[in-house]
Amino acid sequence: MLNKSGIDVDTIPIARQELVIERVFDAPPDIVWKAWTEPDQLLQWWGPKGCAIIASKHSLHDGGILHYALREPNGQEMWERFVYIEAVSPEKLVFTNSFSDASGKVTRHPIIPTFPLEMMNTLVFTGTGQKTILTMKCKPHHATYEEEKTFRENREYVKKGLAVTFDQLDQYLASILK
Repeated sequence: MLNKSGIDVDTIPIARQELVIERVFDAPPDIVWKAWTEPDQLLQWWGPKGCAIIASKHSLHDGGILHYALREPNGQEMWERFVYIEAVSPEKLVFTNSFSDASGKVTRHPIIPTFPLEMMNTLVFTGTGQKTILTMKCKPHHATYEEEKTFRENREYVKKGLAVTFDQLDQYLASILK
């Protein structure tokens, strides 16, 4: 598959194909960190617009899990989970995320069956006065070639979805900092 520059991305190692998003938030790192790591806050803004989020389990430590359901306006639920690998307050958060069933077992993407089972996410929170630069790196974790290819083909979709989610985080932070 050729990218806009005419490069065959199938020949680029996946490690160099991670999705990197940088966003500035109008809040100090400790506030942005809490919005990401305290379930009562995370559940206020995380996920697709219009979905209610229901937490089932949360434990922020190495190997800990956030297990939750996204409830769509039509009532349909979609379960997901984070498995925390590293949490260094308020600087760095590393976790895998995946779709799951209600018991927490990893499942396939409900719409794109060849999407990677797990994604590795590294978030770095950098303070600049009363603002935070969030750098998020996202890539397939233990993925097959087909899953890596599906990730590459859907990078823009993932990027757009995260932009909407980060817009919701912006709104949430503004509401708690009034």
